[in-house]
Amino acid sequence: MQPLRVLELYSGIGGMHYALKESSVPAEVVAAVDVNTTANEIYKHNFPNTPLLPKTIEGMMLQDFDKLNFDMILMSPPCQPFTRIGLQGDVADPRTKSFLYILELLPSRLSKRPRFILLENVKGFETSAARDALLKTLRECDYSFQEFLISPTSLGIPNSRLRYFLIAKRPPGPFSFPTSLLFYWQIMEGFPMSESPDSLTVPHNNPTSSECEREKSGTIIFKLETEQELERKRIQDSQETVRRLQDFLQEDEEDLDQYLLPPKTLLRYALLMDVVQPSFRRSVCFTKGYGHYVEGTGSVLQACVDVELESVFKNLDLLSEADKLKQLLQLKLRYFTPREIANLMGFPADFTFPKHISVKQQYRVLGNSLNVHVVSHLIRLMISK
Repeated sequence: MQPLRVLELYSGIGGMHYALKESSVPAEVVAAVDVNTTANEIYKHNFPNTPLLPKTIEGMMLQDFDKLNFDMILMSPPCQPFTRIGLQGDVADPRTKSFLYILELLPSRLSKRPRFILLENVKGFETSAARDALLKTLRECDYSFQEFLISPTSLGIPNSRLRYFLIAKRPPGPFSFPTSLLFYWQIMEGFPMSESPDSLTVPHNNPTSSECEREKSGTIIFKLETEQELERKRIQDSQETVRRLQDFLQEDEEDLDQYLLPPKTLLRYALLMDVVQPSFRRSVCFTKGYGHYVEGTGSVLQACVDVELESVFKNLDLLSEADKLKQLLQLKLRYFTPREIANLMGFPADFTFPKHISVKQQYRVLGNSLNVHVVSHLIRLMISK
């Protein structure tokens, strides 16, 4: 097959590009488009030979798109209009303008419609008016499509990052997923093909409570966690199909002490943190606020595993501030490093940051990115005959 010409929209730090490389599908990214200057520096650092257009998508003229002569669009539009903790402005949010512009171009204005489209967004997109507009456009253009809600845990990765995905292709023929292919089962087990091609596939084994939000019900056992929450975590840690966090951690490649949580943060937020150990098979999703904000932005690692977590937190609120801190410091709680988060998100070892990009900026762009392994499987699934 001739190499596909791929247009990468909202390219960020290149998650889609790395997924395309991992998929082994013969393809070339003919252009990447993004307005985020920090993300663009990182993208250019890792893909110096890919044309990178630092402009808004709606600022591109029709002839700009036609000149690229692309066969595939990979895109991850801004998620803020659809997040559950945001204002959920949907199509009224100005950040959706570029996505609606793409939908406007597809039916009749482009000289050649792309053969394949892959879109990623947050959970919440599936109930949006933007999603309705997308499906309407795809039907008008005679695309076959399938939607998914997938977390990396379905691929054995110990990180919950439930996301919406859509793959679409032009005729001839609808999607046909061969059961003989291993990656089909890895993706589809627990996410069975819907009877109707335009109805959403919802996983039954991935509760949304593990996705950056807390359900507070029942009796609190310790650390403000209920019996139900602790049982859910125990079940997650018993899933042997999921790898352990230790497989993704750095080994003395740098001074990890710089990632230890400062005393002020420990005292203020200890009860709210999701604490994990290297042997655990779970972590909550990492957001762009990780390392700067604590609550709901990602798990923290207990580096000293000789100390029992429950013994430290039991009756912690009865201690003086000095004794509280003494107790908490035993755990050596630290943030995951940017490299460790990149590992969990499937970025390869040769992915690096320019030296001048701060740790805070690294956390921010990673939190806005996607899981490379999941997208790679979906690209293969989309291309398969």
